Formats: sequence, C-alpha cells, structure tokens
Amino acid sequence: MSVGKSSLTLLEIASWHPTIAASRTEALAHALEGGDVLVLPKLAFAFEQGEERFLDAKWSDARAKNISFDAGKIKGAKGAPEDLADLGRMIARFANCASELIAALFPRYAPHQKRAQTSFRPHPALGRDVSWRKDDTRLHVDAFPSRPNRGERILRVFCNVNPRGEDRVWRVGERFEAMAEHLLPRVRTMRRFEAATLAALRVTKGRRSEYDHLMLGLHDGAKADIDYQRNSAQQEVRFAPGTTWICYSDQVMHAAMGGQFMLEQTIYLPLSALYQPDLSPIRVLERMTGRRLAA
Repeated sequence: MSVGKSSLTLLEIASWHPTIAASRTEALAHALEGGDVLVLPKLAFAFEQGEERFLDAKWSDARAKNISFDAGKIKGAKGAPEDLADLGRMIARFANCASELIAALFPRYAPHQKRAQTSFRPHPALGRDVSWRKDDTRLHVDAFPSRPNRGERILRVFCNVNPRGEDRVWRVGERFEAMAEHLLPRVRTMRRFEAATLAALRVTKGRRSEYDHLMLGLHDGAKADIDYQRNSAQQEVRFAPGTTWICYSDQVMHAAMGGQFMLEQTIYLPLSALYQPDLSPIRVLERMTGRRLAA
C-alpha cells in the first residue's frame, strides 16, 4: 500500500464464487480495510438471454440518477410490467453475485452482511445538473445525511457493464488519514441537542452520532474545497467493461468522472465483522479527536 494515494490491488479472479487460501484472505482484508481498491479485471457480470436490452437509458424514469432494487421492489424505472420484472430479476441476480463474492473472499463478513439497495446506473456519470453536495465528480467519502450509521462500514461492489467498450473513470484520492488531518479542523462542533432535534423532526432515521457529524463534515468539506479537488494527491483509474471492483466507500476518496452503465451493490458491515477494526474511519477519527464518537 502507498502512504499517499489509495492503492489498487489487482486480483486474477474470474468467478463470483472463488476459493482462496486463508492467508490470502488476511492479506486482502488488510488491503481493503486499509483503504485499497480491489480490482478484478476478469470478473464480468454475465447477462442472460434478452437482458442486454436494458443497456439503454430509456428504462430510466429520468427522475433519479439510478434504477434501484430493494426489498423486492424496483424504483426509478419505467416500462411494461413484464419488462420491469425482468429488469428486477437481473439486478437481484447481481446483488446475489456481489454478496456471494464478498462472503467467499472474506468469510468473517459472511454472517454480518446487511444488504442495502442494489443500483443499476444507466445514465452517463457526467452531465447531471446537481448541487455541489450531490456532485459525485468531486472527490469525497460516502456519508449519508439522513441515515446515521454510527461507525458501521459501507462496502461497495461495482461492475462496469458498458456494451460499447467505454471505461468507467474514477479519480481516487489520498488516504483517509491524510484527508482527515487536512479537513477535520474545519468541521464545526456538533451543537447541543442537534442530534435529538434532527431525529425528532425525522430528518434522520435514528440519532446522529458525533462520528456521523464529522463524516458529513469531511464529505462536504472536501467537495466544497476547489483547491483540494485540484491539488490533493490523486490518480485517474479506468475500469474497463467486464471489470468488477470493491472498496470501502466511507474510506476511499473517490470521484466518478466518466462512463455509463454500471451495477453497484452496497453492503453494511459492523465493526465486529472486520479483520482489523483499528483501520476503520471511526477508529482513525477517535484517535485524532481523543474521544469516543459513537456510544
């Protein structure tokens, strides 16, 4: 791993159900939980007959940037009921593939995986008119204003399914610790009763911890700082069609700069599932602040 930018770890794996040695799992877990991006350039998602028709933005209802599938329901899509049922089955199959891959690579995670929604992203990464906070072309770590997670990890599995040979292009930034050292002093102190008020008004789904507050501050601080966006340590990374990649998006500074047609699965994991919990963002921020950040 590098001490500057997040690193890429290449895996020559071509199966969603790989078998790997325990020693290899430990090494991969150290890389992933330390902020690396695991890249599997030979692991494509196989479409079943007729599913390639969904590689068209016309299936989007144009109100959301993604088509999502969660708890058996598809959102953000339009089409005949039978087509939407087929689309839902395709996205659900990717969700199963992603979860099984993570369980195979990291057996300790298997009983703790909590699937969030699965997304199919049919629109180009560039071109949407959004506010700077929602502009994912700016380097950021993931933090959700309405969903406090109190230190729970955000693991994501991505796959480029572009049919025209177009890469998915990211910028990958500096290590979490370096970013936090630079931006954390700017994050305002959490106000008294702020968390309780947000929860009572149902702005948040549950009580926001100080950790959640700091993570949102880091997310916004990075996106708002144009000098940081231009001059911080970073690299361009291209994921060719048929490539799958995995990272903790609450830890890896990333920005989407190009590409179209991608599948993505979000998985939440508790600290107790990790191989090295001391590498997690909450433990890093607790060392920096000298206090517990989530009761």
